[in-house]
Amino acid sequence: MQISLTQADLISIFPDAKVEGQSDRTATGIASLREAQAGDLTFLGNMKYRGEVEQTKATYVLLPPDYEGAPSAGQVYLRVERPSLALSLLCRRIEAMLWPKLPAGVHDTAVIDAGADVSPEAYVGPFCVVQKGAVLSAGCVLHGQNFIGRDVKLGQDCLLMPGAKIMDFCELGNRVRLHSGVVVGSEGFGYETNAGVHEPVPQIGNVVIEDDVDVGTNTTIDRARFNQTRVGRGTKIDNLVQVGHNVTVGRGCLLCAQVGVSGSAVIEDYAVLGGQVGIVGHLRIGKGAQIGAQSGVNHSLPAGQVVRGTPARAYMLEQRLEVLKSRLPELFKRVGSLEETIKRLSGEIEK
Repeated sequence: MQISLTQADLISIFPDAKVEGQSDRTATGIASLREAQAGDLTFLGNMKYRGEVEQTKATYVLLPPDYEGAPSAGQVYLRVERPSLALSLLCRRIEAMLWPKLPAGVHDTAVIDAGADVSPEAYVGPFCVVQKGAVLSAGCVLHGQNFIGRDVKLGQDCLLMPGAKIMDFCELGNRVRLHSGVVVGSEGFGYETNAGVHEPVPQIGNVVIEDDVDVGTNTTIDRARFNQTRVGRGTKIDNLVQVGHNVTVGRGCLLCAQVGVSGSAVIEDYAVLGGQVGIVGHLRIGKGAQIGAQSGVNHSLPAGQVVRGTPARAYMLEQRLEVLKSRLPELFKRVGSLEETIKRLSGEIEK
């Protein structure tokens, strides 16, 4: 990654920042406080690292307004309300520089059915397949090796990274981003056992993804057995997540890596699922619920509840249980000692 930003450039990006210090050096990289070198930009996003600010060699440092300290010679402090958010805005600018939006058009190797409707303002990259009845709206970008099935509908400004696939009849809203290896509309896992044979149940529904959803690499979202599997507006899904058939994920949810949501579960708005969380089918996770990493949820959760563990329990209860578990070896030792004492005393009493 090569960037080149002067102090004046950074001030233009952060016009509300309080600037302390001066440097003629161009920012050419971004690094952590500890690893940054001269010419790098860094930030204090977590106050537990505030002790590293004085030692950082970075030229430019994004800091909260209440940080006490002054920059070294040739160093610049940019005080902003939320340094982590400010860094995100900067990275968005850098992203646009590094990966400018591709111009509209269709690559010579793309295969587009005559019955597809591809906006002249869309880009269809190398080795893409767009089948009959598909609609690609203005601003859509297919980077390459993408498959768009029959009657798929893509809203405006959707972005598909190489290898992302959307199967028949699925629908994407506006500004949906699918990273490499994503499959939307994969076959739902449905079988009925008959005379010892697992007979496949046809999955004839679709997937609907609303506006401003991001889906991480190698995530799969299964088509519904009937009706829809739905992902709500503004939800962000990490890599390697499995969303089962007929699942409903609400608005503004966060699903971290390796989450698995079983069929027909409902995840209400703004719920947060940590890494490797498993949700049993047909459950309802209430609005704003938070589930800690590696938890197994086998019962529905009310709105706002914070849980962790397997089976998932209230967060503080699970914390106390973890402490008690660590004391079990000593407890068993004490119980054994008490049993021996009781046996000895019982023998003396009988005598």
